[in-house]
Amino acid sequence: MYNLLVRVGLSSESLNSWAYNVSRQSNRYFENYVQHMRRILTQGTIDTIYMVGFSALFAIILGTMIGLFLYLTSREGTHPILMALNRTVGITINIGRSIPFVVLIILAFPLSRHIVGTSIGRTAAIVPLTIAAVPFMSRVVEATLLELGNGIIEAAISAGATTGQIIRRVILPESAPGLIAGYTLLIINLITFSAMAGVVGSGGLGHLANSYGLQRHRTDVLIYTVIILVIIVQFVQAIGQFISRKLDKR
Repeated sequence: MYNLLVRVGLSSESLNSWAYNVSRQSNRYFENYVQHMRRILTQGTIDTIYMVGFSALFAIILGTMIGLFLYLTSREGTHPILMALNRTVGITINIGRSIPFVVLIILAFPLSRHIVGTSIGRTAAIVPLTIAAVPFMSRVVEATLLELGNGIIEAAISAGATTGQIIRRVILPESAPGLIAGYTLLIINLITFSAMAGVVGSGGLGHLANSYGLQRHRTDVLIYTVIILVIIVQFVQAIGQFISRKLDKR
């Protein structure tokens, strides 16, 4: 290439200047690309953590309360006389779990607009994410508590413990490893749900993969978002397993 350009009359100084300009432009393009990718990926990651963090917090609080109620009002619990109410709550939970998340997002648009003033964006996505996560969390908590059996509850009642004392000093400490594992599973599912919510404009890595990657045919963006999601999931899973093992007294 160099010899060909010399033959057409270009001097070595001109060639060196041309090569320098091409190299400079290439470096500038690469720097702009790196800065742009860093900016959009950082913002997408922050939005995903924001959505998942708040929805997980609300779902853990509400789901644990409902799961405790379902357990305490079951045959193995302290208040089995409330079985009718237990069945009613259980049916409601099952209905919530049976609704596909994509449909739930659409159904939750009016509620999101009423609560946060808009139906799009990362804050609005917290509403359908929480609604989808609470039924799941409730059943996970209920199943975890049912593994305790009723012997430990009967022993606490025989010792004169109140319902509040049984919950604080018996049920929650004994079931802590299983609950942490359930919370970890919930957060991982919410990460997946947040990516799905991004398709309808909630923000986060899902929105980034759809708007920048899929619609603009940017394979690099799709790959980067998948890598970040995998890293987040692996991190959450590792932290959850570590805490669960630390709390396991067996």
